[in-house]
Amino acid sequence: MDIVKRLSQLENERSSMIPSHEQREDWDILVEKLVKDAISNKETGPAFRLLPDGEKIIDEDFTLRSSPRDMETTLQQISDKIVSFGVQMGNPNNMSYIPGSESYLTALGDYLGAVINPYTGVAITNPGATAMQQSLLKWAGGFLGYTGDFGGDITSGGSIANLTAIITARDAFQIQPEDIRQSTVYYSAHAHHSVTKALHLAGMQYCQQRSISCYEDFAINLEELEKTIAEDKKAGLKPWLLVGNAGTTDTGTVDDLNGMADIAEKYACWFHVDGAYGAAFALCDQGKKQLAGIERTDSVVLDPHKSLFLSFGCGLVLVKNGSALTRAHQFAGNYMRDKGVDESHSPASNSAELTRPFRALRMWLPLTVLGTEPYRAALEEKMLLARYAHEKLGEIENVWVGPLPQLSIVVFRYDSGDAAYDDKINQQLIDEILAEGRFYLSTTTLNNMVVLRLAILATRTNRNAIDSIIDMLKDKISQF
Repeated sequence: MDIVKRLSQLENERSSMIPSHEQREDWDILVEKLVKDAISNKETGPAFRLLPDGEKIIDEDFTLRSSPRDMETTLQQISDKIVSFGVQMGNPNNMSYIPGSESYLTALGDYLGAVINPYTGVAITNPGATAMQQSLLKWAGGFLGYTGDFGGDITSGGSIANLTAIITARDAFQIQPEDIRQSTVYYSAHAHHSVTKALHLAGMQYCQQRSISCYEDFAINLEELEKTIAEDKKAGLKPWLLVGNAGTTDTGTVDDLNGMADIAEKYACWFHVDGAYGAAFALCDQGKKQLAGIERTDSVVLDPHKSLFLSFGCGLVLVKNGSALTRAHQFAGNYMRDKGVDESHSPASNSAELTRPFRALRMWLPLTVLGTEPYRAALEEKMLLARYAHEKLGEIENVWVGPLPQLSIVVFRYDSGDAAYDDKINQQLIDEILAEGRFYLSTTTLNNMVVLRLAILATRTNRNAIDSIIDMLKDKISQF
């Protein structure tokens, strides 16, 4: 076959991959319409939409074909199968799990990042992108109280951030395969499962893991923690890692971080804090008080896609000893011999990733265009809303309300005094709420009892939303 002729044919066949200016404009109009509809759904629609009875969404609905399909039909499918059903992240009445908030400016940052598409793994390929990430890490470290030569990375979320920190801690302690079964980790009974998952992925699944009980306010029991460490040392084990919580998923509880830091220093352990949900509250004065001691950690994670109100896909890890982070993650290949600059601040030198999206832009753009003040105000607002909700729930007859919220999560349950009966009622209550869809809440178990949660974090959630959900709960509970 004539190679030149075949190349011309192939170039023509793939030409649609580079759309014309006119086609891009047409697509932009169609996408903008879908965006408007999606945002409208979040603003005024229900927080949760179930599929109609008998209807399913299956993977075959999205089967690829060799032939093209027009954009309008394709976007209609996205609207029908994805936008129209499920939990509406960003809806003011979504107070489940740790609710997300869609950010239009984050979306624009993702759009710009994908179009510009810089290679952001190493500094030499785009020094500006690396500098932007470093600036964000310094800003976050600053409001958390980190100083000196700390390092960090912007990750996909808290799970990878926790993994990055645990790998760094493992290598900082030079744990060898023969040391694993003597190395000991301590965490709260309310630690997030991503911590134990990260231990597994880091090859530390066979280390000794101690789940420490909690006080009545669900913070880690410091006396039990220290007693357990002392007993383990006496038994010949090697205490290695303490994991604290800066806002548990269940209750929003912040452990006594200063107390944990004292114990970590006394026993020469690495002190890591999972602040995926709560660490960003340090941006406001009220939150900083609740998080006292977080500046004493060896590593900490926070999720900008939680408490900085960005769209999903943005976590962050900071390590006080930046060199330890780099030593645990910096590798090179023959094909990378032309870098030619100090790569200690390159994202690839501080994470498991080499190629990555331009994550810094999705975080930097909203924080720059709006400034950081609205984010501080939003965090203070959510903390006050949680206290407001706690007070209002306490006024409802036959309702148990958990501890005064430290951050923005309130736990409560119907409580008649008959635990087994009450569990059924609380499950019935959540089932009714989800079936109706106007509000979306979630449950957990505390002390083997089913409890409901108000996780108040969506940007649009305001006092009107809290009043509405309190009125709904009053009405339903009065019927039991």
